[in-house]
Amino acid sequence: MLKSEDRHVSITPLDLRQARFGSAMRGFNKAEVAAFLLETADDYEHVLRENERLRQDVVRLEASLTQFRDIEGSLKNTLVGSQKVADDMRENAKQEAARLVREAESRAAALTEKAQGRIEDVQREIEGLRLRRRDVETSIEAIISSLHHTLDFVREQERRERDDKVVPHRPRVESAIRQA
Repeated sequence: MLKSEDRHVSITPLDLRQARFGSAMRGFNKAEVAAFLLETADDYEHVLRENERLRQDVVRLEASLTQFRDIEGSLKNTLVGSQKVADDMRENAKQEAARLVREAESRAAALTEKAQGRIEDVQREIEGLRLRRRDVETSIEAIISSLHHTLDFVREQERRERDDKVVPHRPRVESAIRQA
């Protein structure tokens, strides 16, 4: 980049306008030289202004370029930071998911173990109820048998009492006497 200090212009447009040349024999036409110098001075002045405008554009564009480079650096840093955050979040999510799965598996194992224990308890209870049922059935059968024997005994006793009360039929003496 060229800076205004780097410019070494020894002839200015004013120098061209004020230039005077001495006369010589067979020299140039003074009017033509003066017209040429004025036209050259105008063109030179125009070129210097354009050059200054272009220098200012270069300075402005370099400032914009620096700003854009800074923005690009910030964007790169932001992108790298965002990528790191996304990677960290992904890793944290994986770890959290793994932890949740472990906890769920642990709870499931505990529930399965508890359910298995409850199944075993219920099976023991069922077996105990079956044994009690058999005992009750045996008891009921024994009671029924005992009651049956008792009923048989009572019936036998009643039959015996009836047989003992029954007097064989004999003709009564009075009635036999009356009949005679």
